Amino acid sequence: MATLAPTSKLDAVNSILLGIGEAPVNTLGSGLQEAEIAEVTLDNINREVQTLGWHFNTEVRYTLAKNSDGIINLPSNCLKVDVTSVLRDYTTDVVERNRKLYDRVKNSFIFTIDIETDIVIFLDFEAIPESARRYITLRAARKYQENIIGSSTLSKLQADEENMALFSLREAEAEI
Repeated sequence: MATLAPTSKLDAVNSILLGIGEAPVNTLGSGLQEAEIAEVTLDNINREVQTLGWHFNTEVRYTLAKNSDGIINLPSNCLKVDVTSVLRDYTTDVVERNRKLYDRVKNSFIFTIDIETDIVIFLDFEAIPESARRYITLRAARKYQENIIGSSTLSKLQADEENMALFSLREAEAEI
C-alpha cells in the first residue's frame, strides 16, 4: 500500500512549474529562474494566506513580556497581534508599531506590565496543515501563471480548483 506524504515545499514549487508546462526541479535553489520565481511566489502567497489568521497559526492569550527597558518587542514570526482585553478601558490602546507594541493613549513604547495578546504567527510551509498547503499551492500556481503566461482560460480553470481548495480549508477550519 502506498503512503501519501504531505506536500513539501519542493512538491509545491514543482506543481507551480507544471501548471505552465515547465519541467520539475530536483531541489529548491536549483538556480533555474522559473523555479526561483515560483518559490518566491509560493512564499508570498503563504505569507498572505497565513496573515489572515487560522486556528493552526494563532496563539490565543499569548503573553508578550516587556524587556528591562519596558519595551515589548514582537516575535520575528509575528504577522498580526491583537490585545485580548474584552473591555475598552480608555487608559490604554495598544497597537503594533515598528515591530513593537505601542500605547496610543500614553504615546509611548514603554509598558509597566506584560501584555496578553492573540498573536498570528508565520509558520514554515511544511508546518501547516495539508488543506492550507494545497490552497496556497493552487493560489500561487494561478498567480504565477497569470504573471508568466497570462492565459485567461487557464486562469479560469485554475481559479475553480483554487476555490475548491479554499472551501476545503474553510471546512477544515470550521471543524476545529
